[in-house]
Amino acid sequence: MLGGYGFQGQVTKDDSSEKRGKMGAGYNNLRRKMKEQQCKVGREEEGSSLNRSELAAFLLAPRDTPIKEPLLYLCDNQSLLKAVNRWIGEGGKAKLVGAPDADILAAAIETLQKRIAAGTATFLVKVTAHRGNPANEGADILADKAISGPKLGKEWCQRTNPAVFTWKKLCCQAGKITYQDRHSSFNISVRDAIRRGAAENEVQKHEKRLWCLETNEHTQATILKMV
Repeated sequence: MLGGYGFQGQVTKDDSSEKRGKMGAGYNNLRRKMKEQQCKVGREEEGSSLNRSELAAFLLAPRDTPIKEPLLYLCDNQSLLKAVNRWIGEGGKAKLVGAPDADILAAAIETLQKRIAAGTATFLVKVTAHRGNPANEGADILADKAISGPKLGKEWCQRTNPAVFTWKKLCCQAGKITYQDRHSSFNISVRDAIRRGAAENEVQKHEKRLWCLETNEHTQATILKMV
């Protein structure tokens, strides 16, 4: 990452945040110290994820960089790089159909295509997260503040209207156990919640069955003693 500071062009670092079902994104520009941007990421009714907010943060930087200026984009999310890499070079046909965040991904691809058509270089480089780097930590703060910022606008809010599941997630904060309502379209988290709920129901049935057996045995024993 240290070599990136000598890059002849714009150098940006992004980060994302996801807390209590809300998403935020932000980035800062190392070349223009006062140039930073952040926003809330919408469509949380269908579920929140770091991948969605990370993709939003990625779009902010090239969208805000002049199309003729080379861009070095520093990223600490491997999933984002894999998602973008599917659309680079030759290979199998990539599709937006079925992509969980197709609205943001389509806008990011369009932005990159414009830069390619203009002959402008765009580099995406994987960096290590949370190692005290000022650019990294600054972007992290922007993303966190984006969630709670009352004056910040929200982007990418158009719903896709899938089936939305609701469940309660067990959380432990400061030694106190609480349950938080979570919402999401079907994904791995929903699948695990369904399996966990089914398992808890079976445990409750088993405990109830044992209690009935113990009660019956106690009743029989009392009757025998009275006789």
